[in-house]
Amino acid sequence: MKRIFLIVLDSVGIGAEPDAPEYGDAGTNTLKSASTSSFFHMPNMEKLGLFNIEGMDYHPSCEVPMASVARMQEASKGKDTTIGHWEIAGIYSGRPLPTYPNGFPLEVLDEFTRLTGRGVLCNKPYSGTDVIRDYGDEHLRTGSLIVYTSADSVFQIAAHEDIVPPETLYEYCRIARKILVGEHGVGRVIARPFTGTAGNYTRTSGRHDFSIEPPSVDMLDQLKENGCAVIGVGKIHDIFAGKGLTEYVYTQGNEDGINKTLDYMDKEFRGLCFINLVDYDMLYGHRNDIDGYAKALTYFDQRLPELLARLKDEDLLMITADHGCDPGYTVSTDHSREYTPFLLYGRNIPPVNWGTRDTFADIGATVLDYFGITPQFKGKSMLPH
Repeated sequence: MKRIFLIVLDSVGIGAEPDAPEYGDAGTNTLKSASTSSFFHMPNMEKLGLFNIEGMDYHPSCEVPMASVARMQEASKGKDTTIGHWEIAGIYSGRPLPTYPNGFPLEVLDEFTRLTGRGVLCNKPYSGTDVIRDYGDEHLRTGSLIVYTSADSVFQIAAHEDIVPPETLYEYCRIARKILVGEHGVGRVIARPFTGTAGNYTRTSGRHDFSIEPPSVDMLDQLKENGCAVIGVGKIHDIFAGKGLTEYVYTQGNEDGINKTLDYMDKEFRGLCFINLVDYDMLYGHRNDIDGYAKALTYFDQRLPELLARLKDEDLLMITADHGCDPGYTVSTDHSREYTPFLLYGRNIPPVNWGTRDTFADIGATVLDYFGITPQFKGKSMLPH
């Protein structure tokens, strides 16, 4: 009953990639910035070998690490959650997903208004908390939907739950998802319900992402085709639009994500449990909150022994990331084009330092190799043979 638990620490990059200047991200290093906080403490990840990875010259390494490690370089164009996760699973994206620094074109918004029967407010890049503060009153007065974007490839719709019930908001998102294809095929349409009164609006936990469907066969598809369980924890289901999954569960933050992962560790299955822990990115990276980011990393490190203790003899634990979001980079609050860490631990896996790999897809190839499956994508396994 071989099982793999693949955990993505969302946005925990480990240093600017060579082409980072093309993305405006020269000098970024998410983990290094977090390590400057007095709240940063990751002794368990240190023992696994996190600081043995190439480029980690700012923190002591471990003489005898427990895990195999590598520094992963993204081959795809882009620096967002969707493209990062897709490449982990074996999908190469030759161009970034479209972004809209000047807002969405009228042909998109006019069709959206026609199909929903509601007007549109804002239509520009905006902070999610600021946008409901600045447009919430007008939304309540008119019933028009607050549509906004960010530096990412996203079409976000905010609506007060008293004006637009969450299920209706989700339906509006499905309408937008059908419109946003082809040249306007954004990575995600995101529902952003909120509550409260003027001057005191608050986003709820009812966020829901509607992702563009992966364009080709990937790790998840191949596992499923070969009879393996493919379990998504957190926003994995949304990132892959449900494609290739056999089971999924949403989470409310990192603590809940870790708890649900531990629950799956107590279950019998053969296959992959693919986990996304989103708080680093969503709560701290985009807000330049170095201490918050450090506390979240420390919390994961404190829970790591529980995860290791639940592993069975043939289980593997993989830990990686999908991009960076440097909380110390004050030029912007956007994602950053960074290398990501990869750690592979199993009781029967000898520790090897694999240096720097030239694609995240080597992770997907490693997963498939463990189950004796030949990947239908470019990627090289890091399992010893």
